[in-house]
Amino acid sequence: KTLATEELEARSTQLKETAKDQLGVIVDPLKQELTKLDKYVRELEGKREGAYSRLGTQLELLQGLQQSLRDQTTSLAEALKAPTVRGRWGEVQLRRLIELAGLQDHVDFDEQVSGEAGRPDMIVHLPQGGTLPIDAKVPLDAFLRAMETEDIQMRKQNLVHHARALKSRVQDLAQKAYWEQFEITPEIVIMFVPVESSLGAAFQSDPDLFEYAISKKVLISSPIVLFALLKAVAYGWQQHRIAENAAKIAEEGRTLHDRVVTFVGHLAGMGKSLESSVKKYNDAITSFERRLLPSSKKFLEMGVTTKTIEPPEHVESHPQTPSSTEEHQNISRS
Repeated sequence: KTLATEELEARSTQLKETAKDQLGVIVDPLKQELTKLDKYVRELEGKREGAYSRLGTQLELLQGLQQSLRDQTTSLAEALKAPTVRGRWGEVQLRRLIELAGLQDHVDFDEQVSGEAGRPDMIVHLPQGGTLPIDAKVPLDAFLRAMETEDIQMRKQNLVHHARALKSRVQDLAQKAYWEQFEITPEIVIMFVPVESSLGAAFQSDPDLFEYAISKKVLISSPIVLFALLKAVAYGWQQHRIAENAAKIAEEGRTLHDRVVTFVGHLAGMGKSLESSVKKYNDAITSFERRLLPSSKKFLEMGVTTKTIEPPEHVESHPQTPSSTEEHQNISRS
């Protein structure tokens, strides 16, 4: 029994050691993988916390920008309630459109031109001396009230008042008749409304507003329509300047051609003079060879002198005669 007990204990101890070794072979790689996984999870958690922190910062910044935008919108709405501010804002928007269309100040347009009938905000000069008066109108009181209210019936009433306000501005411009104070004009004045949505709301409330304005020689224009019109005017000016430059180029070409013809005449006269000079020079050399050179050779033969006189050579080249004036004109045309 004692021997059996000892043998059992020995076997048990050996079995434990063997099991421990075998378990270590299995557990150690698992432990290493778990350690790596724990490290990866910790890094991922750190990145997540950093991302949440940056997201929180961006949300705070976005909230601040939204609040700033809300404040600026409120300030703009309050400012636009003042008629003086609205008028100045409309003039600024009108000038921006003029500059975007490519028109030049004091060349293609003038601002605040006074006349007997009044002073339009801008006068656009058309090619051939034409003029186009433009006046900015910003009636927004009723429109802003309509946008602020949530009552549908109240909004409709305010939009009706807004359409009436625009119609009243049309009547005012029609009575001023700006086109009568200019010699050449399309007999129409453009009423510029810088807020596209307010103009659409007015047309929706009063569908006959546009036809009424046209009958009064007033063209109600939104920023998009006015920009297209000004762009067409700028293109007309461009083509007009191209035509003027073409005429100037043709005139300069004719002047240059006349000067070239005169210059060719001078060259022809100079060529004839050179030809005459060469002929006289050759005649002088011939006379020298026939008259003077034989006597000089006799002095040399008699021993009076030992120096030999070499006769100069004849000039055989002739100046090229310029082409006729008609040929030059053909060349110029080609």
